[in-house]
Amino acid sequence: MITLITYPANFGTRSASPFCIKAEYLLNMAGVPWQRQDENDPRKWPKAKLPAISMGTNVIGDSDGIRHYLETQGHKFDHGLSDLEKAQAHTFARMAEEHMYFHLVLDRWGNDAVWPTIRDAYFKDIPKLPRLIVTRGLRAKLMKGMMAQGLGRLSPSERMDRLEPDLSAITSQLSQERFLFGDSPCVADTSVASMLAAMRATPIRTDLSRRIASDQVLSDYINRVDATLG
Repeated sequence: MITLITYPANFGTRSASPFCIKAEYLLNMAGVPWQRQDENDPRKWPKAKLPAISMGTNVIGDSDGIRHYLETQGHKFDHGLSDLEKAQAHTFARMAEEHMYFHLVLDRWGNDAVWPTIRDAYFKDIPKLPRLIVTRGLRAKLMKGMMAQGLGRLSPSERMDRLEPDLSAITSQLSQERFLFGDSPCVADTSVASMLAAMRATPIRTDLSRRIASDQVLSDYINRVDATLG
C-alpha cells in the first residue's frame, strides 16, 4: 500500500500545504489504496520537502513526482481532454503553483499579523524559546528569497492587483463548467483548488483570504473539488 507522507491537517484544511492536498487528491483520483502519515519535519524526505509517497523502500517526492509515478502505473488524470485542453490545463496548474503559491507564502510568512500563528502551528514540535530563535532565521531566509523572486518587493495592495487576473481567469474558466474542463475534475483542478483552499484557510483574516472566501464562484468550486476528490 502507498503511504502518503504529508504535513498535518491545519486551519480547517486537509494539510497546511496545498501541495500535500494536491497529492491526496491525485491518489484519490487514481483510486489506489493509500494511508496517511503526518510529519512536521520534511528534512529526511526527498529534496527535504513534502509531500512524498512511500512504497516500502521506494520513496517518491514532490506532488509532480507523485503524479508522474501514478501515471507510469497506468493512471491517466487528463483522460478525455483534447490536446489543446491538456495544454490549457497545464497552464492553469503552473499559474497556481508557480505564481499564486508565492502570494500564499507572503500572506502567511510575510504578514506580521499572521506570522505568529503560522510559526506556532508549523513549528509546534520545537519548544517555545528555541522555536522563536530558529524560525526567526528561517523567516528571514524565506523573505530574502521572496525579494529575489520579486513579489516580496510589492506592497500587499500591489500583490493583490498582481493576483487578480489569475483569479479572474479561474472564474471565467468556471463560468460554463463545474470544474475547470468539464463535469469531472482533471489534474489542473488538484492544483488550482488546493491553492485556493489554502488561501481561504489562512487563520488570520487577510485581504487575500477575504477575497477568496467572499467569492461565491471560487468558494463553491473549492468545496466541490474537495467533496469530489477528498
